[in-house]
Amino acid sequence: MDFTKVQRELERRGYRVTVCPDAASAAAYLNAEIDGTSVGFGGSVTLRELGLIESLGAHNEVVSHWDVPEGRTTEEVRHDAMRCEAYLTSANGLAETGEIINIDGTGNRVAATLYGHERVFFVIGRNKLAPTYDEALWRARNVAAPKNAQRLARRTPCAIRADRCYDCRSPERICHGLVVLWEAMKGSRTEVVLVDADLGY
Repeated sequence: MDFTKVQRELERRGYRVTVCPDAASAAAYLNAEIDGTSVGFGGSVTLRELGLIESLGAHNEVVSHWDVPEGRTTEEVRHDAMRCEAYLTSANGLAETGEIINIDGTGNRVAATLYGHERVFFVIGRNKLAPTYDEALWRARNVAAPKNAQRLARRTPCAIRADRCYDCRSPERICHGLVVLWEAMKGSRTEVVLVDADLGY
């Protein structure tokens, strides 16, 4: 896939951008780039598919609420991740025009991309890319969100019917907040790692 346009737009908006030809090279790059530090993880199928919790955990202090140590709670681990020097996550949609879109239920993942970390990494597979902002937003709501609701075994219309967002009022709804990054936030070094592979939802 040609990432030339989106790379140019992201760099224009203040992001550092790295393009990787496949999943293995993305994992290798991140393991070389992040070393000897504390790393918080947002809930991300993409990061799981790259095996980053395990590989980065071999030479960093890794904090992930998908891997809660005995005696701790999920919420405690989420708070610990917010205090790490680096933070890794993905995106639900990325527009070729440079907007990064995420939908969240608890808010820890999107909050961590906005403030508090020295470095933030978005690891984004080619399947998340859409030509325009409107199409990236549509993708986040109608592709990523239903698949995540299914993964979490939620009883929502989107998970049951597996076709689109119903803007439901279900008590099991996972879409509570939408964050759109128009530019890299001030105060952090934010990098987008584009991967020429289908990763996550």
